[in-house]
Amino acid sequence: MNYHRPVMLNECIEGLNIRPDGVYVDVTFGGGGHSRAIMEVLNECGRLYAFDQDADAMANAIEDSRFELIHENFRYLKSFLRLRGVRRVNGIIADLGVSSHQFDVAERGFSTRQNGELDLRMDRRQEMTARDLVNNADEAELTKILRMYGELPNAYQMAKAIVRYRAEKSIDTTFDLREAVSHHLPRGMENKYLAMLFQALRIEVNGELEALKAMLQQAVEILEPQGRLVVMSYHSLEDRLVKNFFKTGNFEGELKKDFYGNPIVPLKLVTRKAVVASETELQENNRARSAKLRVAERCAE
Repeated sequence: MNYHRPVMLNECIEGLNIRPDGVYVDVTFGGGGHSRAIMEVLNECGRLYAFDQDADAMANAIEDSRFELIHENFRYLKSFLRLRGVRRVNGIIADLGVSSHQFDVAERGFSTRQNGELDLRMDRRQEMTARDLVNNADEAELTKILRMYGELPNAYQMAKAIVRYRAEKSIDTTFDLREAVSHHLPRGMENKYLAMLFQALRIEVNGELEALKAMLQQAVEILEPQGRLVVMSYHSLEDRLVKNFFKTGNFEGELKKDFYGNPIVPLKLVTRKAVVASETELQENNRARSAKLRVAERCAE
């Protein structure tokens, strides 16, 4: 089964600048593409820990004594590494967003093109689903979610349509939701607007931006000096957080300075601008189109 094809694999591995005897963390294991590439560089003393909150990813675990796959959200990065006696690492990689496998399995609800239960949970151990959200959130809350996380220009109209539809019939499937908002999808841009809608609900259901913030803050705490942090994002909300944090050490992008006017930053940029996929890769892997890769290095303490 082709679970997920990693985007910009070579650029990610180069960005990590792997020490063969180092300790590394892949916080978004998925199909294990990045992890397998890291393992090829590590020697017998090297170690790789991986995280994934999706139970489906556990089937892809690598059979190797130097590797361990942890079934948890990366927001708990520091805690679960400490449980294993790991306090410092040499590099961390995060490939954010939804895996190809999650899109392909209709009953997960990630695809706007297949009918399935309106679920959208990355971790099916959690209780709230997108179905719960669209059937229970009030109009004001839905508008806020669609505007903030989907950046939908017609968030208010869409939220209103969802509330009107569910008054007559429960919104249980992906196609129910499509039907509910069908009159608010601009002609020729239906798929784009649906993708923005599903993105908004997915981010809210999974608490994705808060988890990303927690992971980035913990990454700085556990990285060795000169340790690398490699993050690939797929939409502007994620990329903005990563860009600001890499540049300033905070999510607002406000550069703080010490008494002498020197910037107080925990990371040094390795990539000045976001790296994007080559034309060749774009032709072979459509998912690479929206990917932005950023690399930073932990400053000396």
